[in-house]
Amino acid sequence: MKAKVHVTLKAGVLDPQGKAVEHALGALGFDGINGVRQGKYIEIDLKDADAGQARDRVEAMCKQLLANTVIENYAIEIAD
Repeated sequence: MKAKVHVTLKAGVLDPQGKAVEHALGALGFDGINGVRQGKYIEIDLKDADAGQARDRVEAMCKQLLANTVIENYAIEIAD
């Protein structure tokens, strides 16, 4: 079983990396960009056979380590 976790900054949190990418894209001639937000994508291979238990474990991982829940949101996807 595989867990896919997307971690992004919450709305209103400054994103200096996103701003740097936005600026660089403009400098490279990519017009019409109104904003860039950067995040993290994490894949975890799990031994769990039950999708519900896998989601619960990954939820705990996100809260304890993978995401700073004060400034970040996360989304979990469980796949076989």
